[in-house]
Amino acid sequence: MGQGLWRVARNQQLQHQGYDGQGYLTREHGRRIATNNVPSTSHRKQAQGGIDIYHLLKTRKSKEQEGFINLEMLPPELSFTILSYLNATDLCLASCVWQDLANDELLWQGLCKSTWGHCSIYNKNPPLGFSFRKLYMQLDEGSLTFNANPDEGVNYFMSKGILDDSPKEIAKFIFCTRTLNWKKLRIYLDERRDVLDDLVTLHNFRNQFLPNALREFFRHIHAPEERGEYLETLITKFSHRFCACNPDLMRELGLSPDAVYVLCYSLILLSIDLTSPHVKNKMSKREFIRNTRRAAQNISEDFVGHLYDNIYLIGHVAA
Repeated sequence: MGQGLWRVARNQQLQHQGYDGQGYLTREHGRRIATNNVPSTSHRKQAQGGIDIYHLLKTRKSKEQEGFINLEMLPPELSFTILSYLNATDLCLASCVWQDLANDELLWQGLCKSTWGHCSIYNKNPPLGFSFRKLYMQLDEGSLTFNANPDEGVNYFMSKGILDDSPKEIAKFIFCTRTLNWKKLRIYLDERRDVLDDLVTLHNFRNQFLPNALREFFRHIHAPEERGEYLETLITKFSHRFCACNPDLMRELGLSPDAVYVLCYSLILLSIDLTSPHVKNKMSKREFIRNTRRAAQNISEDFVGHLYDNIYLIGHVAA
């Protein structure tokens, strides 16, 4: 009963303020409220990062454009940013409304390259009848296929001329793409060690602190859930790549790829120890330094201490 009386009173209040029977503001009253509630110019620019939406509203030419802003009226970079959040299906639906944008090849080119940063077809002369809109649909279809079956997905890209049959090209595609399922990608890389080798060489760890470099590595090449030969292979490849990117640092610290391998394994074990709820007695900094220096005697105590602090403050290196 109390809720019913509250609704009646609320409906009367809304009607008094200018709402119609369906709960929407009447056009005239809505315009009046919007005009009275427009914030100051300085506040608008602070809230919208320098993009003055009110100015865009004021410059609309006809009354037929009242309501939500047409994307075609926005600056190209802003329209592109908005549409980049849509998937292929939603983009097709959006194209029914914004016809000019749907036929803009520059827009589709930008959407392709922002999602799939590298494809072999980008560096070739386009074939007759080529369009980036069609390419976007093929890339989306190929990505979905890869996430179901990686081998079939790669074969699809090759059959459409999107990727060359080369480990280096496949590695570049994987490195620049964020739509691939990481579990399927891990299985694919475990089977295609030639692609894995080229993928590792694409990483640049120059002047990076070891735990941060390891985190970046595992963001692209996800670590297996269990210890085993594949994890050892990944750490070995990372250690050699890290040393190749930082030769001066390696000489200064007296580190070799084998020593970096030991440190990486120690960091993974420390990450598990500090973050796992099942481990009650956490490893102390003193214990970590002592255990690590037993395995790699040439490493300085201060350096190992900094490694512990990084894991303690930032978290797991392979999460």
